[in-house]
Amino acid sequence: MTDALEEANQIEKLYEFGERLNEAKDKSQNVKDYEGIIDATKTRIKAKQLAAQLIPRFFKFFPNLSSRALNAHFDLIEEEDLAVRVQAIRGLPLFCKDTKEYISKIVDILGQLLTAEEIVERDAVHKALMSVLRQDVKESLTALFKHIWNVEDPSQDDTIRDKVLCFIRDKVFPLKAELLRPQEEMERHITDLIKKSLGDVTGAEFRMFMDFLKNLIIFGEKAPPERLKELIEIIEGQADLDAQFDVLDADHIDRLISCLFMAIPFFVRGASGSKFLNYINKHILPVFDKLPEERKLDLLKGLAEISPYTTPQDSRQILPSVVQLLKKYMPARKTGEETNFTYVECLLFSFHHLAHKAPNSTNSLCGYKIVTGQPSDRLGEDFSEYYKEFTERLSSIEDLTRGTMKKLTQGMAEQNKAMSAAKTDEAKDSIKTQKQNSTTGLRTCNNILAMTKPLHSKTPTFIGYKSINLSWKEAVKPSVPSNATATGVKRPANAANGSNNFGTKKGRVAGGMPNQLVNRALEGISYGGRGGGRRGRGRGWGGRGRGRGYQ
Repeated sequence: MTDALEEANQIEKLYEFGERLNEAKDKSQNVKDYEGIIDATKTRIKAKQLAAQLIPRFFKFFPNLSSRALNAHFDLIEEEDLAVRVQAIRGLPLFCKDTKEYISKIVDILGQLLTAEEIVERDAVHKALMSVLRQDVKESLTALFKHIWNVEDPSQDDTIRDKVLCFIRDKVFPLKAELLRPQEEMERHITDLIKKSLGDVTGAEFRMFMDFLKNLIIFGEKAPPERLKELIEIIEGQADLDAQFDVLDADHIDRLISCLFMAIPFFVRGASGSKFLNYINKHILPVFDKLPEERKLDLLKGLAEISPYTTPQDSRQILPSVVQLLKKYMPARKTGEETNFTYVECLLFSFHHLAHKAPNSTNSLCGYKIVTGQPSDRLGEDFSEYYKEFTERLSSIEDLTRGTMKKLTQGMAEQNKAMSAAKTDEAKDSIKTQKQNSTTGLRTCNNILAMTKPLHSKTPTFIGYKSINLSWKEAVKPSVPSNATATGVKRPANAANGSNNFGTKKGRVAGGMPNQLVNRALEGISYGGRGGGRRGRGRGWGGRGRGRGYQ
């Protein structure tokens, strides 16, 4: 009973302090009343709750007591009692309302409190943060992002960093039109904050940031070329295109291919892909055979999708490597070895678009007789053996392709019969998958035949981009990215129905990052020992690490 009376007396005193402060014309003269409110943070639970309301309400009138008041309020945030903590959190935005110099400190504390486990407490933190953001979005965002980029601070908690990232993704990004005002100034500011954070991000985090940036007005459809260049440079930095390539560094390969697909939409809009192409041509295509099997197809698909947007100079430089790979995967005669028809589709597509921009380069590579009037035509030299060899390979792959199409068609007929006889959902799903694989395989084969046909001429016409729909992009729902696994098909003699050898690929959205790479990015793969542009604690593309921060 004594405790209850004591608590009642404490609450009554607090109400008296509050009433006198409310009524006072010059509240700064009521120092004792405000001190009494601060002291109440050391009393009973109910009194602490009331003090948590009153301290921020009258905070601005007592600058000489600011440190004492803040420390007392922060103590309430660490109270064991949930109701006290929640009330103290709700009061935090009031400290900034008329005293803007405390915004950074309050946001820093709220960022740490995002790790709260109680739902009601976490909701209070979210609402408080949004309230402070609306008071001064520029200062608040700067303080919030410090939790992301302070990776060299050993005291920095990864849990806090991850919670802050989730808050920015779920609460800030969706309200960009409301919060980022004035629009151009604030979009520029958050872009700079994001760029500064990129020295230590996972693949999934980088994709999140890029998805946000490309939807800002300053990088929209009407953006000038220098803005597109800025985005490409950000992606190039993450791809580590200035680093020495190590074919054993799986993380770097994943990073590069993922970044290549992220960059494609900007190449479509006119940005230069020269740095990507030069790096691929110089460092990766020469060791293509040594790449992990699952990455080979991703690289060839990326190369195919970027090829329509290359410059004549880049096309001329990379064509020899593409022709070399074409010869490898288009055998001159039947050997009994496996033929990967999707590789061939990718390479033929790339070849057509590169050759379209640098046609006379094919004279010395394939023995064609294309006249442009330039010395590089090399018409006085005899490349007839190259033409004979290349067209033999074309004929060989055409024969293999037709044979595989026949097997695939027969397999689809058998699958249709099997579907009618299937009794369980599991069996039906399995047959449906086989039919989808066969359909994809037929699209691949049809594309190959469409692309080889004009190449038999000594002066071929190289097809345009809209003439061929790449098999993995045709009839694909945009929300279903590729599972990024390699596609291979046995020769007709070993392909009973041809279905399983084409894999279960459903393709990827143009410019989308391969889904498997995103999954790996979330699994916590580490980089290993290379330094380069990394900061922080050595996290990889699946953990965090390599990448370029912009100071």
